[in-house]
Amino acid sequence: MKAVLLGGFILLTLQLQAQDGTIKDLKKDATRAITRDEKDTTNLVWKKGGLFNVNVNQGSLSNWSAGGDKFSFSLNSFLYVFAHYKKNKQSWDNSLDLAYGIVKTTSLGNRKSSDRIDILSKYGYALSKHFNAAVLGNFRSQFARGFAYSKTDSGLDSASLTSKTLTPAYILLSPGLDFKPSESFSLFVSPATARWVIVGDDLLAPLYGVPANKNSRQEFGAFASANYLQKIGANMTFKSKLDLFSNYKNNPKNIDIFWSNVLAAKITRYINVTFNIDMIYDDDTRNVELGKGPAPQVLQLMGIGFAYNFNEKKP
Repeated sequence: MKAVLLGGFILLTLQLQAQDGTIKDLKKDATRAITRDEKDTTNLVWKKGGLFNVNVNQGSLSNWSAGGDKFSFSLNSFLYVFAHYKKNKQSWDNSLDLAYGIVKTTSLGNRKSSDRIDILSKYGYALSKHFNAAVLGNFRSQFARGFAYSKTDSGLDSASLTSKTLTPAYILLSPGLDFKPSESFSLFVSPATARWVIVGDDLLAPLYGVPANKNSRQEFGAFASANYLQKIGANMTFKSKLDLFSNYKNNPKNIDIFWSNVLAAKITRYINVTFNIDMIYDDDTRNVELGKGPAPQVLQLMGIGFAYNFNEKKP
């Protein structure tokens, strides 16, 4: 009997100790600070970011026997920011792409080297994991006046006006299907797209295929847009956007091309090397060289300068 009582007492003591340990663990868990896993992004409905870059070069010569301009200055800058929304089956992608550059020399004066305004907004509703039904809107234009430069028969420099602020402007509205296999790439396709070419100057209108005495031309056709933004390693970023448009109303086989590319490589936190190359082909845009037919327009820039990345802060 004593053995039974002793065994029961020992068992009760062990149970009380176990319960006491459990209570201590519960108290410890209750007072522990709750931290969020950095990889947990379930509540992040907006993803934001971007890149700003400006390159500046300056030079001067005095009694320099090798020759050259007495003074030269160039500035090229671009800004790209984006804001992407995604919640349940709905998504909304927005981007702003701006660029402007000037070159000034003693012999040539001021000349524009780059100029771009590109605003994109795209709403999508998920049909499956990688496919969305979507509506896309796009606005493209420029900041300042542009000129085509040539030489006269006597060898003098000549400049003719080819563009102005917001002239030309391209507005596009397109319902279609959006394919998103990853966060870095998307492909939008539409067989029914409306596009307007707006030129607010009667003298410039013929340069962009706008009829005389009118300031706009409406087009209808097929449209495709491929967008790619990828970080390469720890220090490089590549961004590319390719837009293709076929006008059903006029020469549908002559596809308009708008393609911009930026490769940025980080040297230090605020110093980047950038390489830009843009190409445009539109057979309704007159060649700046008189007597020649439509041809690709190519812009290439490379420089080193200040850069700032707009990285989204983690919650």
